[in-house]
Order: sequence, then structure tokens, then C-alpha cells
Amino acid sequence: MANESDAATPFVQAAGLGVVAGMRSQLPLALLAVGAERGRFAVEAQGPLGLLRSPVVQRLLVLSAVGEFAGDKLPFVPSRLNPGPLFGRMLFGGLAGAAVATEARRSPVLGAALGAGGAVLGTQAGYHARVALGRATGLPDPVLGLAEDAAAVALGMGVVHLPTAPSTPEW
Repeated sequence: MANESDAATPFVQAAGLGVVAGMRSQLPLALLAVGAERGRFAVEAQGPLGLLRSPVVQRLLVLSAVGEFAGDKLPFVPSRLNPGPLFGRMLFGGLAGAAVATEARRSPVLGAALGAGGAVLGTQAGYHARVALGRATGLPDPVLGLAEDAAAVALGMGVVHLPTAPSTPEW
């Protein structure tokens, strides 16, 4: 029988992927698509979640994340704190949160809410950390953006691969 922490794991993942979406909006779904490609996510999913197994969808999601990594460094990109970009990050965080909750047969509504809330937190934390580090170090913003990219990828990979105990003992 799975313990309570195992039951909470999809919701921790939902919130964590939301934080990642706040840092890089396209990254959570790309990470889930890579997980699906490797047979670790959406293995038997049907409907929209099953699309993550499509090689075309996987490539598009990864290319979208890579494009955001490049686009984030451009000076004319609007602030992530503006309503439009913030809503987009909440949407992608909510989608990722709903996906991990659905895969775990948990409430997709709660997963989406946690993902969207995590995105607000990640948006604020990522922005303020980047500004503070820029002031403290004098490093140019594109360099700080690369550091944020690396942090978002590391956090996202860690969240996607959170360990869960097996539901039956392995003797």
C-alpha cells in the first residue's frame, strides 16, 4: 500500500512544475514530453495526455522550450510580470500540473491549481532573484538568463523524477 507521501507526490510535482513554468513557461510540458518519449510518463494515457507520446508533439514542445531560452535574452521581450506573460505562465503551469495529477489518477483540478499557483511563485521568485543577482554581481542580464535557464532545467528534471516508493514491497 502506498503511503501518504506517495499520494502527495503528484501534487508536489504539479506545484514544482508550476514554479518551473514561472521561470520558463515552455519547459514543464517539454520535460513531460521527454519523459513520455523515454516511457516514464503518459505510457498508457489516452486523449490529450497521450499526445505527449507523439514524436511530432515532443519535438515541437522541446523546440518551443529551446526557443524560449533564446527569446528570453532579447531586450524587447516584455516583463514576465505583465498580465499577459504572467497568465501564459499560469496556463502552462496549470496544464503541467493537471497532466501529472491526471497521470497519477489524482484530481486534475487540484493539480492545475497547484501548477498555476506555483507559476505565480516561480515568476516572482525568478524575476526578483535575477534582478538582485544583477545588482549584486554586475553581471549582464543575458548571463543571468543563462543561469536561470540552468536552474529551471535542473529544478524541472528534479521535480519530474521525484522518487516514489513502490506500491508493493520489493523483496
